[in-house]
Amino acid sequence: MLVTTLAENFSKALTIASRFVGGKVQLPVLANILLKTDKNKLVISATNLETSISISIGAKIEEEGEITVPGKTICDLVNSLPSGQLTLKEEKEKVLIKTPSFESTILAANASDYPSIPDKGSGKVYSFPSEVVENVIKKILFSVSSDETRPVLTGVLLILRDKEAVFVSTDGFRLSQKSIKTEKMDQDEEVKLIIPKNTFSELVRISEGSEKINFSFNKNENQIIFTVGDCILSSRIIQGDFPDFEKIIPKNPVINIDIDKEELIRSVKLASVFAREAANVIKVNVLKNSVDISAESTKSGNQKSVIDAKVEGDSELLVAYNYRFIEEFLGVVGGESVKIGLTDANIPGIFLDPKDLDYLHIIMPIKLTN
Repeated sequence: MLVTTLAENFSKALTIASRFVGGKVQLPVLANILLKTDKNKLVISATNLETSISISIGAKIEEEGEITVPGKTICDLVNSLPSGQLTLKEEKEKVLIKTPSFESTILAANASDYPSIPDKGSGKVYSFPSEVVENVIKKILFSVSSDETRPVLTGVLLILRDKEAVFVSTDGFRLSQKSIKTEKMDQDEEVKLIIPKNTFSELVRISEGSEKINFSFNKNENQIIFTVGDCILSSRIIQGDFPDFEKIIPKNPVINIDIDKEELIRSVKLASVFAREAANVIKVNVLKNSVDISAESTKSGNQKSVIDAKVEGDSELLVAYNYRFIEEFLGVVGGESVKIGLTDANIPGIFLDPKDLDYLHIIMPIKLTN
């Protein structure tokens, strides 16, 4: 392999690929990054067996070839080089890196031992505007579980329907659902895929500045492949049945609240000072024309904030929540107010953003003891 490319493009691609190289890996070769020529492109790839990335950059190819090099070493090295032309030459499982003012040799390994990485998708290709996906991910990713004993909850459920895509996440204590309109899917039945959280996190990062995201999937191969510009991101699909989330969404709340977002953020933040010492519990007391937010700590004291609100419904209600769950929801609300639907102190509360009617969030209450 003999390749000439721009150091700044190579550095950017290596930085992306390095995120897929694990520090502690079962297979030593997974600590490496794969360099491979493809016509007038240099392809930089990496995988951790769960997710894979391939980035193509423009290059002058004088000799075809492929080789793997230690990811951390080459990334640290190239990131420190100035902009300009850079030459890569493979020589007997070594890679020579040269610029007009620099030269280095890195020990390498044969590419035949490196896992296969998809270079294109198969089957029907779907497309989403990248800015839409970024907005969706921001509103659902915080509800994904980190509990590895329930693998299906560590991913995002993607439902593909005719002219609609629905994204759902839950950790068992809260749930986020976001729908977006799509082009006609041309499929006979609804498709459900559970995609790992980290895959979506990476998708947002690599799609910055791009107009659209294309993807295809193969359920038989348990894989989904996203294409964004010159990047190909592939990921396993999590196997298993996602909870029947639609059954736990309250249908007809008896109390509906319209409340100022900033006032609620301020009140929850004040309550968190004491709630942090009391299992994160804050109390929400709904009255006729106001909502009281309070918290109490046996060590530090207590506090209460009163917020004027528009309350519809005959019943007053006292309900408790984990303040962090409310804070994280409020962090993604785009409107100036928040709508809350409540039924009972033991039934999930519905939290809505009036500015985004296709977004729904529910939070399980905490049972209060006398």
